[in-house]
Amino acid sequence: MDPTTIVQKLAIWAVPVLLAITLHEVAHGWTARALGDDTASRLGRLSLNPLKHIDPIGTILVPAVLLFLGGILFGWAKPVPVVMANMRNPRRDMAIVAVAGPASNFVMALVWGLLFKFAAMQGADVSGVWTGLRLMAQAGIAINLVLMVLNLIPIPPLDGGRVLTGLLPEHLARRVDRLEPFGLMILLLLMFTGVLGTIMAWPMSLSYAALSHLLSIT
Repeated sequence: MDPTTIVQKLAIWAVPVLLAITLHEVAHGWTARALGDDTASRLGRLSLNPLKHIDPIGTILVPAVLLFLGGILFGWAKPVPVVMANMRNPRRDMAIVAVAGPASNFVMALVWGLLFKFAAMQGADVSGVWTGLRLMAQAGIAINLVLMVLNLIPIPPLDGGRVLTGLLPEHLARRVDRLEPFGLMILLLLMFTGVLGTIMAWPMSLSYAALSHLLSIT
């Protein structure tokens, strides 16, 4: 790939990706603190500093490789620590904490959508500032919707898996929890076989449609 193209892609995607993973994790921590568990707060993980949430492999290496290969953008950050036993209603509250991450991604997608509309209204410019902002906003919409949909897949340790175990009867929830050590391998297998893209296609289309309707953009 042309080095110039690589630099351009990094310039467009770096800020949206870092914001998406940082606020996703901080949303988990903020919600956990509101529900009685201040573990993340005490360990300094409620910071908006991306360096506190970056996983060298999951946040940098894997997404970069997939971005340049043109595949599904997939990655992960260091999860904020949450102690379920500290919560007032552990199983229910853990599900709420899990939902907070994907919910933050949808809010960020809305904000990027507003920035896209604003930049588009400015028209073309000689310096390319508004063009650059439009491209960055498109990247912000894409990465946040991908993270939202991906994390809602009901496989532990994804947020969807946490939600599922919070809704199931306890004996069934324990069975689902046993999948957690194999969750990443399952996701990688689904991704490399193309099944993950198929699973995500319909929810992604609905998400884009909902965002476009809310913001009246195309």
